[in-house]
Amino acid sequence: MTRWLMAALVVWPYASIAAADVGFDPVAFYRQLHQTPELSFQEARTAGFLAETLESFGFDVTREVGGHGVVALLENGSGPTVLLRMDMDALPVEEKTGLPWASTVRAVDPEGQEVPVMHACGHDVHMTVVTGVARDLAARRDDWKGTLLVIAQPAEERGAGARRMLEDGLYRRFPIPDFSLAVHTSATLPAGTVGYREGYAMANVDSVDILVRGVGGHGAYPHAAKDPVVLAAAIVMDLQTLVSREVHPASPAVVTVGAFHAGTKRNVIPEEALLQLTVRSYTEEVRQTLLEGIERIAVYQARALGFPEMLRPKVEIREEYTPALYNDPSLVERGLTALTRELGADRLVRVPAEMGGEDFARYGRTPEEVPVFMMRLGTVPPLSWAAAEKGELTLPSLHSPRFAPDPEPTLTTGLRALSAVALELFDTPVDMTAPPR
Repeated sequence: MTRWLMAALVVWPYASIAAADVGFDPVAFYRQLHQTPELSFQEARTAGFLAETLESFGFDVTREVGGHGVVALLENGSGPTVLLRMDMDALPVEEKTGLPWASTVRAVDPEGQEVPVMHACGHDVHMTVVTGVARDLAARRDDWKGTLLVIAQPAEERGAGARRMLEDGLYRRFPIPDFSLAVHTSATLPAGTVGYREGYAMANVDSVDILVRGVGGHGAYPHAAKDPVVLAAAIVMDLQTLVSREVHPASPAVVTVGAFHAGTKRNVIPEEALLQLTVRSYTEEVRQTLLEGIERIAVYQARALGFPEMLRPKVEIREEYTPALYNDPSLVERGLTALTRELGADRLVRVPAEMGGEDFARYGRTPEEVPVFMMRLGTVPPLSWAAAEKGELTLPSLHSPRFAPDPEPTLTTGLRALSAVALELFDTPVDMTAPPR
């Protein structure tokens, strides 16, 4: 990013958007959401608040879709259907930003433990932007024709919310969208900018557990036992060859063992060890190579170390699979036309694809093949971003207890960007001879 652009960002005149002019205060709305986060599958209060807000804008609102999901519909004549998605859940993270509006919420997680809760991934930003755009478009019905479908989705952080809403009939009970849009915060872009990526933008995400079973015994007599810790360690090391030796070097892939649980005492060989993995890829071919390879390595390592078949490791691919996010290139191209017109080309940044996951991808991975586009929204205070570029500062990442978007420029830019792209898509001719979707 050029030096003069950095200067422009510092003095960026954040003009009021149409939504603010009709009684919507984005910063106050954002701070309220930030101070009242809820964990995945527990978003009842957030969902109720958003549902009531959207009803006040004139939307026809349906609650409890796929859990705490909210679907809001605004029909405005003949035209395309545009879906805007926001996610509601927060993370079990203790906030350390020191901000006046920092979260102090605590909740009980699914394991029964009391944990701190924070919007450390920007879902409070997403909710504010999408709600503001919904209010903006509801107030500007003379400027567009079609159907606006706004969804507030639960459990994105668990990779389950989109799947559950679709399974509960999102595309059967409500109009099938012609286009689906979303925003996601970026912890590496300065506030006032918007990132984009056509094609693959985020990865397939699989969660895999490997239960390694052995025969316990005394640490002084290992020959009388079958040590699952040694077997598990061998599996961990061999898993690294999946990416380095079985996947094409130009194909992104990740196999990370994030947790290794075994044992209770230094002189006791345990009965079991548990490995917990995250597995990332883009294509289905690479995904299957990794998943099949994980089981093969676990099973054959056990045989190589003399473990009997009855102690064969158990490999479980967990159900919270998230498919890769593929931004439709034609939709991205149209979006860039609107974004350039609204913000200027100097505030748009083509970002690299990454190995994070986003279940927004599911709204396009259906038989209807709806085109999707997720924009990345810069959040970093420009002066902090400039210091980081010079190596003087390390920026907190998403999911960090210190992640703190610069509210006004982040929200203003997000509202302008998403509203501009939605209006561009509503200006799409409808083929009246085509079968209904």
